[in-house]
Amino acid sequence: MASIAPKTGKSGSKAPPRTAKSRTAKSRSAQPRRVQPPSRFWTLTEGRAMVELAAFYAAMPALSRLPKGDGHCVMVLPGFMASNSSTAPMRRLLKELGYDAHGWEQGRNIVVDQTTVRSLESQLARLFKASGGKVSLIGWSLGGVLARELAKLHPDKVRLVITLGSPLSNDRGHTSARRLFELLNGKDPEVIREGNFNALHEAPPVPTTSILTKTDGIVHWRASVQEEGDFPSENIVVHASHCGLGVNPCVMVAIADRLAQDEGAWTPFEPPLTQRWMFPKPDLD
Repeated sequence: MASIAPKTGKSGSKAPPRTAKSRTAKSRSAQPRRVQPPSRFWTLTEGRAMVELAAFYAAMPALSRLPKGDGHCVMVLPGFMASNSSTAPMRRLLKELGYDAHGWEQGRNIVVDQTTVRSLESQLARLFKASGGKVSLIGWSLGGVLARELAKLHPDKVRLVITLGSPLSNDRGHTSARRLFELLNGKDPEVIREGNFNALHEAPPVPTTSILTKTDGIVHWRASVQEEGDFPSENIVVHASHCGLGVNPCVMVAIADRLAQDEGAWTPFEPPLTQRWMFPKPDLD
């Protein structure tokens, strides 16, 4: 997955006081680091995602006992070059947990242009109207970038946003997919030429969770770290590959926990003692 915006930026806003101690990671101010893609070692080992997929199906009996949902609508956006087939296992689980889960309507996630954005806006509006309530957005990699920007455009229709290994940095140098993305979208995609997608580091005005892995072989994990802002936000670290984030059982545990919160009653992620082994101690300095 490649970040869309070519420019760099940094948010100077501060987050509101936390209401509970959390094992989720917070971004901290530090000296600027050299922008670089993930380690080639991790890129070459992305095939481990097949093991994560097998683990997902093996764990389905346990995953189906995760906290049940309230039936609200969830829209899942796939990563760069992927389609709804990649998110089918996740959406199947979400439906079993009681959510009204939907894929997106764009085919493969390849070109980011105004047509794509308008189609997403249209689908969000339809789901919002049909469900009678706000829609939760889950975006994998590039899908997470789109989900955040969609929430910025229509915060009144979005309940929360969860991103999986998404490049939240404004510099494409953080991803090993940069050249392919620019080959298909150009160095200045249409959405940027239209004046949008220029502040990817800024979170939308809704509760936002970034789930990331330090062994990501596509997007450097530092690019997925959210900065603290004026609205509830958090970072959750898991053991996973980039291509396995959408099926990793640990990720499903975190997603189910976040979605099960009552609307308007967001608190930071705090896994129970029996699940803490799934989530390594946050250290994002």
